[in-house]
Amino acid sequence: MSNLSNQLVKQETEEVARGIRLLLAKPLLTAADDEDGFDLVRRRRDPIAKWFDYYCGWRAHIEPRLGYARLGKVTDLPDPSRPARRLRSSRAPFDRRRYTLLCVAAAELLAAPVTTIGLLADRIVQATAAEPELPTFDPTRRDERSAYVDSLKWLERRSAIRPVDGSTESYLDHADAKVLYQIDTTLLVRLLAAPVPPSRLDEPEIAALLVESRYGDAADPDAAVSENQRNLWLRHSIMRRLIDDPVVYRADLTPAQLGYLASPTGRRIIARGVQQAGCVLEERSDGYLVIDPDAIATDTKFPDDGSHPKIAALLVLDKLNEAGDWLPAGELGLAAAELLDRFRSWGKAYRSDGGAQRLAHDAVEILRAFGLAERRADGAVRTLPAAARYAVERIRTDEAGHR
Repeated sequence: MSNLSNQLVKQETEEVARGIRLLLAKPLLTAADDEDGFDLVRRRRDPIAKWFDYYCGWRAHIEPRLGYARLGKVTDLPDPSRPARRLRSSRAPFDRRRYTLLCVAAAELLAAPVTTIGLLADRIVQATAAEPELPTFDPTRRDERSAYVDSLKWLERRSAIRPVDGSTESYLDHADAKVLYQIDTTLLVRLLAAPVPPSRLDEPEIAALLVESRYGDAADPDAAVSENQRNLWLRHSIMRRLIDDPVVYRADLTPAQLGYLASPTGRRIIARGVQQAGCVLEERSDGYLVIDPDAIATDTKFPDDGSHPKIAALLVLDKLNEAGDWLPAGELGLAAAELLDRFRSWGKAYRSDGGAQRLAHDAVEILRAFGLAERRADGAVRTLPAAARYAVERIRTDEAGHR
């Protein structure tokens, strides 16, 4: 019986850790997209939700009957490098118009559990016409219908709306297309992860959406807040950075955060939280790194041959590591041009005028996203300490053949 109990505890520990990492990789996890993953999170929902609440201050809404789990990830450092993207072809980022129509459509969809694409378009016309700050939606224009379709496809992909009859893309060519939607209003409300609802704001500022009143002004070292508030903010702010960012440098942390990590209690709490998530905390003189040995929580990888910029990023990283200092953007462009010349059938999207410079720029953006490099205002680039993990070790031998 004792062995059985130990096995059950071990299984629960492993499943909770896996569930935490699944939600970190997919903050909106649906049974339709990942039946096995959602079933695991559903079964272990209580300890998973408690972990996120205690260590990160995030709420995990797990709806067994509705078939989705939504992790409300809140941060005071929004990442502009992760925009919403069009799902139809180019995967291009949303522009301002598409974001606007997405927000207006989401608001209007709350009115009823079913609607049609035409009725929703009419409601958006009325809503935008009533707001002097917004251009009125014009469904007679193809570019407007394209932006509208992209916003609806984004909601479809997240299971907030489901076409029961017809196809959303048909609206591109015909404004009178017939498409019937079923709306999950509960999930629709959960999509926005913000402590302050937009409807309560006097001024439409992004920073105001992210204010978490429970911390007070704990981020300000001179503010008069309780010790509990200060410790709560320290624990949550540090853990959010560690599990969300590829690498966290000491230079990017406040003195209070560094002090918390240096204290026996703070270090123990953070290490225990990382361990419970099934990850490993690596501490170096320059900063901290949380590693998922199974890559479950990893939404994107490097090195990776999944795209041309990621492949070029390895070449750029070698150049930067060899230089050991700031490299002008022009030199990186030349390195990218050499790569394109060497492999004639590779990187066709970068074969036009200025393609080498674009490839070098995209490669540097990959390195920046992974905390491996930084760019100066004049375009020059240099490596950051974590880039040493990818340095090529050159082995030399003497005349006697000794390494």
